[in-house]
Amino acid sequence: MSFRKLKALRLSGRDLDFLVETVSPEVTDKARLKQIIREDEDFRNTFVADPQVFRKLMDDDEILLKISPTLFFEILLRRAASDLSQVSYTLEKNRTMQIPIFDAKELVELLTRESVLIYLADMLSSLTRIETYTVSFRIKKGTWKKIRFNDLDIRSLMSFCEAVEDEYRLGLYKRIADICLFILGIFPDYAQRDYRYPLSGEVRPSMGGMPRFSPQDYETEGQRFYQLAAEHPSAKDLHLSDVFGVLHANFHKARKPLNFIAEHYLPYKRHLFFA
Repeated sequence: MSFRKLKALRLSGRDLDFLVETVSPEVTDKARLKQIIREDEDFRNTFVADPQVFRKLMDDDEILLKISPTLFFEILLRRAASDLSQVSYTLEKNRTMQIPIFDAKELVELLTRESVLIYLADMLSSLTRIETYTVSFRIKKGTWKKIRFNDLDIRSLMSFCEAVEDEYRLGLYKRIADICLFILGIFPDYAQRDYRYPLSGEVRPSMGGMPRFSPQDYETEGQRFYQLAAEHPSAKDLHLSDVFGVLHANFHKARKPLNFIAEHYLPYKRHLFFA
């Protein structure tokens, strides 16, 4: 559950090949063009946001074999910012209707914060793979209990937080908050369906003696853990305290560009890209 300082997302050699061949296939000195893309961030972002790149992305179900996941999600986020700038409202769904919310401008402003867009692209990329951990806990002298869990298991991660020293908690805080944002953003139907029966609307029974997470629980815990992450001493050293603070304060808004991506770009493909 480690993470790195987030600056501009680095492009791999395959990423550069994809961008250059898609946007400027006629250029003869491709090596020089790739160098400019690497060195000039504004020029780089122009290539990433080019409409031809988005169209090629959408036409290829095996695109993650050809480019990095971080570039894939950066392209989608930049396209979402562009498309949202052309509308005045988004739709919020409850169990019976869709409600127009005139917040599109605010969502675009959130995505124009480069640090937030980069963070979201990196976060979505990290959730294309799931890692499994085995942790041993001492129950009493001479007796240890071994627990196995994956880093999409939000309850185990929350329990693990309580068992480790504070200096090791930042990665856990981040992952828990990210999972909450990811589920409400990319799989909001799962959050609702896992909590209530679709037809009756009745709350499903608890699992293993634990109450199920409601959509509101995901939002509450997501906000809480982004705040804990923002306040952790290591966040400042990693230049992440500001972006954690923004996501804490704007959690409800931050999930909506992800909703837009899931509904408009990946309506039938979400399970192709996430474990």
